[in-house]
Amino acid sequence: MATKEGLYTNPIFFLVFTLFFIGGFDSSLVAGVSTLRHGDQLNSTDSLVSQGGNFTLGFFTIPQTNYTYLGIWYTNDDQFNRVWVANRNTTLLSNSSVLTIDNATGILQITSGGNTVLNLSDQITRNATATLEDSGNFVLTDHENGDRRLWESFDNPTDTLLPGMKLGFNLATGKNWSLTSWFSASFPASGIFTMNWEPNQESGQLVIYRRGQPYWTSGNLENQTQTFPNMLMLNGPQSQDYCFLNYISNNDEKYFTFSGLNGSFWMLKLESDGEIYEGPNRLLLGPLNFCYGYQSVNEANGCVISELPKCRSSDDTFLQKRASFLPINARSDYDDNSSLSISDCAQRCWNNRDCVGFNVNSNGTGCITWTGKLEYQQDNITVPIYVLVRGNSSKASAAKTLIWIVIALAISLFVLI
Repeated sequence: MATKEGLYTNPIFFLVFTLFFIGGFDSSLVAGVSTLRHGDQLNSTDSLVSQGGNFTLGFFTIPQTNYTYLGIWYTNDDQFNRVWVANRNTTLLSNSSVLTIDNATGILQITSGGNTVLNLSDQITRNATATLEDSGNFVLTDHENGDRRLWESFDNPTDTLLPGMKLGFNLATGKNWSLTSWFSASFPASGIFTMNWEPNQESGQLVIYRRGQPYWTSGNLENQTQTFPNMLMLNGPQSQDYCFLNYISNNDEKYFTFSGLNGSFWMLKLESDGEIYEGPNRLLLGPLNFCYGYQSVNEANGCVISELPKCRSSDDTFLQKRASFLPINARSDYDDNSSLSISDCAQRCWNNRDCVGFNVNSNGTGCITWTGKLEYQQDNITVPIYVLVRGNSSKASAAKTLIWIVIALAISLFVLI
């Protein structure tokens, strides 16, 4: 009799009984776990959180497009920077998508409405788990063969390098690790910029390519001083207080990596306009503004040298301003070609002697250009535009920008120390 009474008054039994009777059991995850197992499903309301709470993996939707993606971010990052996106080139149009390990094959995949949308792994196993580690690495492990790693997000980077990730290549396997920018700030699809680690006899350097053509170089990494010549914010002994840069070169691998201060949200992010930021503080590491290619060796700051268009002066540049052109002074032209990015718009305007300003459309693709007189009015419009700045005024504005970057770095270092 005591056993029967205890059975019905036990709160754990009551909870389980209630869940079963009201909603039944399903294989969806409870938020807060770090591992996905055979039969589990991670849906749009679920998330994986690494064991120490550093990172979160889940689905997110971008308001500008209403597309849904599976991504990873620092759990406590107020800026919500996505450091990895699984399906950047395969958009999800509904919130019915799930991440699962297929029961029959052990393949890690995204499905929607019962149909496979994207396979992340390709090796078959009957006993696998997928775990989000505290490093931010999402790892699929085969437990049938000595806990062998079948797939991991660190081997498939998107636009962000986290501490412990590699940028370079493996000579034995042929694996290459590189970053590819988002197409725009609201469109994670592969953009027009890539960043590689290119070793040489001295050490190696970071190289950014624009549509496959060299665009910017960091200069060789000096391990003794922890410096890249063309990355001002990472130069000097003070950088060692919050990060350590390193390159590895042996018979099997050649790559660049770095370690960050514990508890910080360190990352190197290749933006859609070709700039590199340290996030989430958004310290600009290089290149500063667009690479026009005409600068002298001493002024280039890593930009690959090219011929200056005859219609431009070496002092010309484009700067973002909250401004608008009056129709009587400048004509606006719209190009809705979705394959055009902000950098394409800059190049188009730079090579047109009559162009005085440009921007992208509201979705981050296509171009708006203004041709005519360089006369505009400052206002409080929501979206800034790029305006041509001629002569010494452009150098003064660039100098002010650089000063504010140095001030921001000094403040960040003070907070970290």
